[in-house]
Amino acid sequence: MDTLLLARLQFATTTSIHFLFVIVTLGLVTLLVGLQTAWVITGKQKYERLTRFWGQLYVINYVLGIATGIVMEFQFGLNWSGLSRYVGNVFGAPLAIETLVAFFLESTFLGMWIFGWHRLRRGVHLALLWGVALTAYASAFWILVANSWLQNPVGYEVRDGVAHLTDFPALLGNPTLTMAFGHVVSAALLVGGMLMAAVSAGHLIRRTPDHALHRTALRIGLVTAALSITLVQGFGFAQFGPVGAVQPTKFGGGDEAQAMIGEWTARFGPGDYTPPALASAGLGFMITIGLTLGALWLLVPLLWRDWIIRLRFPLWLLLLALPLPFVATILGWIAREVGRQPWVAYGLLPVDQAVSPVGAPVMLTSLIGFSLLLGTLAVTNWVLIARHAARGAQDPALGRPPGQSIHLRTEPAFT
Repeated sequence: MDTLLLARLQFATTTSIHFLFVIVTLGLVTLLVGLQTAWVITGKQKYERLTRFWGQLYVINYVLGIATGIVMEFQFGLNWSGLSRYVGNVFGAPLAIETLVAFFLESTFLGMWIFGWHRLRRGVHLALLWGVALTAYASAFWILVANSWLQNPVGYEVRDGVAHLTDFPALLGNPTLTMAFGHVVSAALLVGGMLMAAVSAGHLIRRTPDHALHRTALRIGLVTAALSITLVQGFGFAQFGPVGAVQPTKFGGGDEAQAMIGEWTARFGPGDYTPPALASAGLGFMITIGLTLGALWLLVPLLWRDWIIRLRFPLWLLLLALPLPFVATILGWIAREVGRQPWVAYGLLPVDQAVSPVGAPVMLTSLIGFSLLLGTLAVTNWVLIARHAARGAQDPALGRPPGQSIHLRTEPAFT
């Protein structure tokens, strides 16, 4: 097999799996901030228990997500040495900021939050969670800054065959960044809301003892998901203008695309400079799923007098719809990344010049090994989340007072 194809398959596989962890983390931490803030302000026990329950699922996903991220980072040095050598001075700057400023701080805040239960004042403990959330958003922002530069290289100059950063503010003003960041954040909130609503729906269908807790979580999750899908649609469609202006080949032909292809042919030689059909297919299916999930607004009125629980079938709909935002997320990634092919950095560095000079057998071995490792982490993550979610919110391990057995009273239903 072709080394370049194997390298691209490996990158697509590992980044897709890692991205699923990222959106769950970003979505759940936002909901956790809301739950713990409500607990600190109102003092109601149900918000503390929901914070502990969903915080436990969040921690599981975060820890295993870090492992997938570390595995994925090895690819840049192993498979894409041409990328590191040619544009590493520019592309590496936002990644370094993300690692030093965002990721390390996020991990530190999270560790203090996990072990700070019953040791810190409520306000301090809540501030730590706010710190986790803000640094998580900062991490997503800087990753998208780096990715947006690959989509539309700006603020650089090439000296001695190497790209050098000359205008840092240009990275932040990249037209492929702003709407993409809003789109990713709102997609993460959609995933978090759908996950909360679906897990709660499952407990309400089974009529578990902590009925009132999951009733509250169902409401929060469904409203969050409904609001988020509107934002997802808005930010998604808003990208067509700015992205089409700087990447005319992404959304089809046209005079601008043909002119750019002619320019590339003269500079890099003859070749196929049109993105694969997979990019358009991914975009089309993603839009279809996004429009379908707009039907979440039809379920919101059923929250009145708990008709959504009494009718029961809307709860099943939420369970069945849970995979849709995850699928749409991967399709969106395909549309964004595959749509810039055959470039690693659009119009600047072709993929065949960025791949490492290794043989196909070595690349195939790497593909199989990395895929099995990340696949195992993903399966482990979802099995652990499913098990802990099924146990309910009666007495989660996270936040349990050390050496004490908590007796939780059962709250009446529909309160």
